[in-house]
Amino acid sequence: MTEATRRALLGLRDISTLQWYVIPILAIVFYLYTMEIKRAREGGDWNPLFAALAIFGADFLNESWNGWVLALTGRSAVWTAPGPSALRTTVGWNIEIMFMFAILGFVFYHSLSRRPKARILGIPEAWFFALGYTAVCVFVECCLNAAGLLVWEYPFWSRSLGGIWLILLIGYFWFFAWAIFAFTRKTIRGKAVVTAIPYAVAIAANLVAAALGWRY
Repeated sequence: MTEATRRALLGLRDISTLQWYVIPILAIVFYLYTMEIKRAREGGDWNPLFAALAIFGADFLNESWNGWVLALTGRSAVWTAPGPSALRTTVGWNIEIMFMFAILGFVFYHSLSRRPKARILGIPEAWFFALGYTAVCVFVECCLNAAGLLVWEYPFWSRSLGGIWLILLIGYFWFFAWAIFAFTRKTIRGKAVVTAIPYAVAIAANLVAAALGWRY
């Protein structure tokens, strides 16, 4: 295993690493979801919640297959997060990252106007912001990589010209694309089914991994 992998596995899911700052951040996340649910019940617009849950689910799935890469190679996941954290939940995921992705969908959805045919620079508005937020997220991820907080082991996933496109596409863009696909369904049932798919796949993958005794 790589040194970064060994460090990422150290203290994995060890609640003794928890820090007090987790509590106010958790309260903020709860508040945001509570207010969005309240607005949805009053106005009937559940799309912000579907956007938020879809993006978090997509990230959950990404972290799950990333763990499988570690288990199958015995060397490293595609990315690891070995730096300090209040709680490392997988080798590439921690409580701080989870909080960010829990609210990213709200940021994305509330950036949109309520005009279905709105365009920016000739691009449909939702896709314009999907591309924009993807670029911002990848920029931040590159900064974290440069700081050593997020380690990339394989050349196909790197800051090189070839690697960065894969990070853009698989690392982030599909999160926003999936959110758009979810909240543009015509029925609540359709929105819920699309939103639930990444969770179902990720949970199944993690149950299989647990049954096999894999640790990631």
